[in-house]
Amino acid sequence: MRNKFQFRAIILSVFTLAMLLILTACGNTEDEGAKSSNGNKEKASATVWDKVIENKEIVVATSGTLYPASYHDSDTEELTGYEVEIMREIGKRLELDIRFVEMGLDGMLTSLNSGQVDLAVNDIEITPEREAKFTFSDPYKYSFGTAIVRKADHSGIESLEDLKGKKAAGAATSVYMQVGRDYGVEEVIYDNVTNDVYLRDVDLKRTDVILNDYYLQKLALAAFPEFEIMIHPTIKYHPNVQAIIMKKDNDELLKQVNTVLADLHADGTISTLSKEFFGGEDVSVEQAFDFE
Repeated sequence: MRNKFQFRAIILSVFTLAMLLILTACGNTEDEGAKSSNGNKEKASATVWDKVIENKEIVVATSGTLYPASYHDSDTEELTGYEVEIMREIGKRLELDIRFVEMGLDGMLTSLNSGQVDLAVNDIEITPEREAKFTFSDPYKYSFGTAIVRKADHSGIESLEDLKGKKAAGAATSVYMQVGRDYGVEEVIYDNVTNDVYLRDVDLKRTDVILNDYYLQKLALAAFPEFEIMIHPTIKYHPNVQAIIMKKDNDELLKQVNTVLADLHADGTISTLSKEFFGGEDVSVEQAFDFE
């Protein structure tokens, strides 16, 4: 009997030891997997920043058609704008060249994911959907949405509910077009065209409304006074924040960009650039309004 119990004890001890070894192995595997995952993330981040350092440049996507964020000066034809000059200042302080690649918004997001560009700037709003897919820098612009309509009759629009069935001009993936969809607009999609095309079409009744950023719309109207259109006097909606967008996990690039942005805010450079490009308005400071 004693031998029988001893045999069982030995079997139990061996079984327990085996289980401990298996659990330890599993734990080590999970730890190694976690380390590997973290290592891959760090490696990916380092690779992007290493590429930037090696090439001595940051490749930035922008439209070149969105006044005053990113556009070509009518006299010099040079690319300029609020966000373009912020990027140039970042490049200067990081001692890196900034190479701009011009494209539409849809192309920017695709190019970020494919690694063709490192960053994108084009009045790109921070949204939960975009944050799930991309990484954003700290903000440099605070704004809200308005509506450009015809002066004579406000294009038949007195509230956001009146957008149903109206022809809204814009880019397919813009946040403002999504607002229009939510209220039942008929979408009129444009590619990477200049502001005068959008504005003229509302004036000529080809479209009814342009839903977009207040500050951009205000300046666009001032640039084309010949059109019989206006910013709707009472419609204000969708407070929002803009920043530089980049691919996920570019941690070192994000750190470098945010460090310079903090300096630009602290020394007043961003405020000065804002007033230069937005007619004296400081869009780098959050404002309080009543919104729909």
